[in-house]
Amino acid sequence: MTQAAQKLNEEKVFKDPVHRYIHVRHRLIWDLIGTPEFQRLRRIRQLGTTFLTFHGAEHSRFGHSLGVYEIARRVIDIFKYRNNWDDSETMIALCAALLHDVGHGPFSHSFEKVFGTNHEEYTQKIILGDTEIHRLLERQGEGFAEKVAEVIGKTYPNRLVVSLISSQIDCDRMDYLLRDAYFTGVSYGHFDMERIWRVMCTVDDQIVFKLSGMHAVEDYIMSRYQMYWQVYFHPVTRSAEVVLTQILHRAKTLYQEGFQFKYTPHPLIQIFDGNMTLHDYLKLDESVILYFFQVWQEEKDEILRDLCCRFMNRRLFKYVEFSPSLIHSKDQLALAFKQAGIDPRYYLEIDSSSNSPYDLYRPGEEGERQPIELLMPDGTLHELSQESDVVGSITGMRRTDCKLYFPKDRIDELPKQETYRKKIKQLLGI
Repeated sequence: MTQAAQKLNEEKVFKDPVHRYIHVRHRLIWDLIGTPEFQRLRRIRQLGTTFLTFHGAEHSRFGHSLGVYEIARRVIDIFKYRNNWDDSETMIALCAALLHDVGHGPFSHSFEKVFGTNHEEYTQKIILGDTEIHRLLERQGEGFAEKVAEVIGKTYPNRLVVSLISSQIDCDRMDYLLRDAYFTGVSYGHFDMERIWRVMCTVDDQIVFKLSGMHAVEDYIMSRYQMYWQVYFHPVTRSAEVVLTQILHRAKTLYQEGFQFKYTPHPLIQIFDGNMTLHDYLKLDESVILYFFQVWQEEKDEILRDLCCRFMNRRLFKYVEFSPSLIHSKDQLALAFKQAGIDPRYYLEIDSSSNSPYDLYRPGEEGERQPIELLMPDGTLHELSQESDVVGSITGMRRTDCKLYFPKDRIDELPKQETYRKKIKQLLGI
């Protein structure tokens, strides 16, 4: 037994609402869970601002990461039973599954949009940098940490290990769909995961699915499609993200202009300056960000103060569909907002969401674009949309939804006789 595969004297378990129990049998996995870098994930929500739309969505990336590890562990056990798995890859795959999200920042996607960070890059930096996680991985043998980072970066030579963590049906997606459906309380994110496990098999270096399980795969794809449009792209969640993004933009702009904060955001100074170290990044979590949002409600700057009050008290922006007619009137709207004393840079925002429920591989694209293959009774492989009428009808279909967000309460407060008030309402169609 390698050092990485050293077993605990007694199995540890986490009680989990999605998988019932998460089983930890290896010393390395147990030690990784206990690192400060992994424990930080308890303080980062899995769904960012979605808790302002679905009040149950308070679950963390810690729970999701454990769930991805557990699914990977169970799938690997199935592959081992069928003699379709190289056991020397087990600990690399389990570590990658556990650590795949360790680089996420607070309110991850909004944070990345403003500051140009990338959570996958930070995940690799944490695995390879001056961290407790890196030290634990390197004790397993020279190059072990590098192999785990390569799985995260999708450059690991064993494509089977990579596809277990990152493909159109992978352990990551299976957990977050079921977990997010559970905590948001919706019914359409559910699918028969255990049936999918039973029909999963390996051919060469890829995961494929038996033809007999095609309907379970169809159900998974439709569940994913519904979750994106009913939960992940919910317009209220997107409004909260717009307000949060504008707060971060405003704070960064004020700092760069030399504004004297009443409550200086010391943990954010390095990222405002563009020289954040890994050590600084790991100090950030959502409790830190929300602390400043709370105290900035008393700042001298009116815009920062107002945006923080909106986010903390859920007074979000309203929206209208961004139709072609609005494209031509965007400049007029911005001008009318300025005349009304409402800064359009922070109070007039176009937000676009786009998703493809299933797509085929295209040259030059990796990961998610890899097709789902069905194993036919004669041993040949057929791409899913060739056999499934349901998937065939949505293959390559990309749905895009564009909305214009604005503070309707500010517009309603404008004097009724003012021409710019009428102009704004006319252009917005409200």
